[in-house]
Amino acid sequence: MDHYLELKLRPDPEFPETLLMNALLAKFHRALHDLRRDDIGISFPDCGQNARNLGSRLRVHGNVQALSGLQALDWLTGMRDHVDCGDTRAVPKGTKYRTVSRVQVDSNPERARRRLIKRHDISEEEARLRIPDSAGKRCNLPFATLRSSTGGQVFRLFVRQGPLLDRAEAGSFGGFGLSSSATVPWF
Repeated sequence: MDHYLELKLRPDPEFPETLLMNALLAKFHRALHDLRRDDIGISFPDCGQNARNLGSRLRVHGNVQALSGLQALDWLTGMRDHVDCGDTRAVPKGTKYRTVSRVQVDSNPERARRRLIKRHDISEEEARLRIPDSAGKRCNLPFATLRSSTGGQVFRLFVRQGPLLDRAEAGSFGGFGLSSSATVPWF
């Protein structure tokens, strides 16, 4: 993780920043899937600890070869009017590191009830007693709203930024460029 690309959303009177970031992350996810790489991570430098959205910048971290492969895909098709993409740059010296990971929250009590009915062969009324509407969990982390390409369901991708660290931790990144153990440079 010695290089990065920085993508900055341009202000747009027709589309809110959150919608543009959602679209950018969806395109990035598809590009990572096509590349089949696990050595590219992302960060959101404008996203503070108490933020509800991911901000207007996306940094993509990796080595020169990985980032060149990503750019060769021309994955920003359809987003070029909405994004300024800088050149691949070296990570500044003396930088800190942090994990940027996905947090999955089961916040839909209706889905949990259907699962309970199916697994335990109980009535809908019994399931509603066991799992009331108030059982839905809340999450105050920043998120993107995405659509599954396989099932078409809309879901929230909650993002947690770990504490700042003095040294990098190696590891692999998932299909969204997130990892609970591998770090990305933070500057």
